[in-house]
Amino acid sequence: MLNCYAPLLVTLFAALLLAACSKKSSSAVDGMKTLHLGNGTEVQDLDPQVVTGVPENKVINAIFEGLVVEGPTGTDTAPGVAERWETSADGLTWTFYLRAEARWSNGDPITAHDFVRSYQRILTPSLAAEYASKLHHVVGAEDYNTGQLTDFSQVGFKALDDRTLRITLRDRMPFLLEALKHYSWFPVHLPTIEKFAGVTRKGSRWTRTENMVSNGAFVLSSWQPNQKIIVTRSPTYWDRANVKLDAIHYYPIESMETEERMFRTGQLHKTNELPIAKIDTYKRTYPTNYRQDIYYGTYFYRLNVTRPPLNDVRVRRALALAIDRELLVAQVTRGGQAPAYHFIPTTEKFTSQARLRGDLTEARRLLAAAGYPEGQGFPQIELLYNTSENHRVIAEAIQQMWRRHLGVNIGLRNEEWKVYLDSQDALNFDLCRAGWIADYTDPNTFADLWVTGGGNNDTGFSNADYDRLLRASMDAQTDEQRFAIYQQLEKILVDEMPVIPIYFYTRVYAISPKVRHWVNNPLDNRAWKFIDLAE
Repeated sequence: MLNCYAPLLVTLFAALLLAACSKKSSSAVDGMKTLHLGNGTEVQDLDPQVVTGVPENKVINAIFEGLVVEGPTGTDTAPGVAERWETSADGLTWTFYLRAEARWSNGDPITAHDFVRSYQRILTPSLAAEYASKLHHVVGAEDYNTGQLTDFSQVGFKALDDRTLRITLRDRMPFLLEALKHYSWFPVHLPTIEKFAGVTRKGSRWTRTENMVSNGAFVLSSWQPNQKIIVTRSPTYWDRANVKLDAIHYYPIESMETEERMFRTGQLHKTNELPIAKIDTYKRTYPTNYRQDIYYGTYFYRLNVTRPPLNDVRVRRALALAIDRELLVAQVTRGGQAPAYHFIPTTEKFTSQARLRGDLTEARRLLAAAGYPEGQGFPQIELLYNTSENHRVIAEAIQQMWRRHLGVNIGLRNEEWKVYLDSQDALNFDLCRAGWIADYTDPNTFADLWVTGGGNNDTGFSNADYDRLLRASMDAQTDEQRFAIYQQLEKILVDEMPVIPIYFYTRVYAISPKVRHWVNNPLDNRAWKFIDLAE
């Protein structure tokens, strides 16, 4: 039916897009350059030491800034609050020199003490920050975070004076500069957080518009939950003269159909994603609006290994083997994604040697050995996914594969973003859709996810050999030695299958030609001050 009406649909779609493009741009009201973006969903919070998601990341990168930032090319690192830095010969001691003109949005100077106090907060055990583990490479940080050390002066963060910050690492961390671009390393304004009693608890009022004090190129001007977030150019930002945009509007649109329609009618300059059903039309008819970028991430399903029948590795492997990934990316996702038979995506530096191997015969044999021949007696379990048309379409396709190939019926359950995150953290699921976009361009950001008790593990998986090897990787003296250990970690994941890798991402979206300097970035991160709009 779709094929029969395709020419008519393309004609109507072209007419709508032409009408949208002929409308007066909404980017230049009263001479203001305002960028309008789809942001996928309502953010969980805007506290950089509490959140873990991609929608939050985009807003936080506008209103906060760390020691370094993403550079304008999409692959480089530029100075942020730190104007320069140096490292010792052994790579374990880093010294950052903060710029004198760096200011908080309330006019306070940003000091090295702000960074030290911020790092103390994220590592405070009672805050239970899921990203605290990212700082565990620093001397004493893990012990403080786990309560084994109570004197923070013994942790390797030191303010040598107001403008000099020293970080002492316990192990080699060649990706430190990349990691520092992640919001878990950003400073927060402790006097404001203390005022609203948020130092050791999540969800305090310090992130509300009227209370927020930040240090990025933009400041939070309005937050209308489930409608939009507005950030405007900061008058106190150290590099404000080079900020191109006056404002950015982030729209939390969970419906991709609605988001794509808003793009066609000129209400958005960029979508967060494209509906799968519209990808081919954009590729064919609107190539100037279509973007398909490299995206360093993995789409996968978490399995709650604490619940039967998923506590049986044979069941987990059977479910993994029954997914036809080649068919899925060719006929369902359609955005150039690559089938994933291991967890860590391939880069020029690292290619996993581990691989999920087996066919449907092996999947059925494993399921029968677990006590469910041809699916008989298999208990009712559910797959949880966050609300999204694309996630639903993928889940339904895999649901059918499991039914057809194994004879098992797995239900589907969708939840809005905040509830979904809570369910995931509490292990309130059987299977759970997930995606992991790298925090920095190193395989470590994928390998360290599955350590026992890790803040983002969220599977119940624990493996002593995995933990031991991950720790050993930090003592490796070269990348070659470190990557060899990651190969062993990948093999454990493929053998144990606490997560089912499905495909490696691409970033598929629509964007207006008016948006300037929007470069491909494998993490889809950017310093917003480099983005501009054509008149």
